[in-house]
Amino acid sequence: MSTTTPPASYRTLAAPDMAEVDQVIHRRLSSQVALVNQISHYIVNAGGKRVRPMVLLLVARALGCKSSQMHELAAVVEFIHTSTLLHDDVVDESDLRRGRQTANAMFGNAASVLVGDFLYSRSFQMMVSTGRMRVMEVLAEATNVIAEGEVLQLVNMHDPDISVDDYLRVIEYKTAKLFEASTRLGALISDASPEVEEACAAYGRALGTAFQLIDDLLDYEGTAAELGKNIGDDLREGKPTLPLLAAMQRGTPEQREMIRNAILNGEVERMPEIVAVVKATGALDVTREAAQAQAEVAKKCLEALPASEWREALLQLSFDSIHRSS
Repeated sequence: MSTTTPPASYRTLAAPDMAEVDQVIHRRLSSQVALVNQISHYIVNAGGKRVRPMVLLLVARALGCKSSQMHELAAVVEFIHTSTLLHDDVVDESDLRRGRQTANAMFGNAASVLVGDFLYSRSFQMMVSTGRMRVMEVLAEATNVIAEGEVLQLVNMHDPDISVDDYLRVIEYKTAKLFEASTRLGALISDASPEVEEACAAYGRALGTAFQLIDDLLDYEGTAAELGKNIGDDLREGKPTLPLLAAMQRGTPEQREMIRNAILNGEVERMPEIVAVVKATGALDVTREAAQAQAEVAKKCLEALPASEWREALLQLSFDSIHRSS
């Protein structure tokens, strides 16, 4: 019988650092404007996986980083992500996230947008405090690309004729870019070589893409209780995600026309029929295989890091990114 101790989970391994990040978050959320405090605390305390700050910490630890700046930058990444959620929910007219009412449903669109702006500007104050120009360059570029991704997604809404490449470009800009910035920052503050920094950035990019692909899949496979959001939100918003694009490619002319009309008109009332077609055509398998391919890319990138429990945690994270139900 083996007595080998199984490796700690990535969440267990990162827990002490994540506790430090939580302290930074609560300290930095402070504002003299009561509504800013109320909304920012509401959204930040809503739960969530906090994968982006965690992956920054795991990369930094895997590269032997000792700098306390890792906690500050992990909080910056979470603030940027949170601000995008506030803006997203207004644009998408969402009323449920992580099993709770969205901030815009609770406090109104105007307050949500403005507090999102506050979190963006506070994150830039924090990154300036690191005194590292390269850190600011990475985060400034990331926030700009994310904004482009938001606009690109808006342009693609209710368009059933976009290509898979167009869809993947939205993921690259809107989701993968912040994962990429997070892992790149973990390497930067560890003073890693340019080659290792690029490998870490590529890991983050692949991980973020895999995460979003599975998110898009779960809108047609999960349940509201698991996801913490309304099933069919993507369809209601007219988002032509890979499960729908693949189903149109593989379905009959009648099935293709039904999905086209659903995307054009946001016909969420036809969700049961759409889900049946998505499953029958194997579109979910196509999406999962695309996510699996990205996880394999992420795994390959980790070869640039020295062997350690932290590298194993990053490997476990890439595996779990595609084997989840929420």
